[in-house]
Amino acid sequence: MHENIFVESLPDLISAEEYADHPDGRLIRLRIDCDDDGVRILGDALRPAELEALLRELGGGPTEQMLCG
Repeated sequence: MHENIFVESLPDLISAEEYADHPDGRLIRLRIDCDDDGVRILGDALRPAELEALLRELGGGPTEQMLCG
């Protein structure tokens, strides 16, 4: 089972100004960092469910997630 950990904040990869350019809501942006500790994938999406599905497909460790509102 995939583990989600809720955190207070994560960097934004999508700005509010970009929402109007993607009325279908399908924009997903990823940043991949690799160092001696491993690979980290930071994702941002207009539709979180699509990003969550992508991260589950990639596998790996737990997913840190921020609640928006």
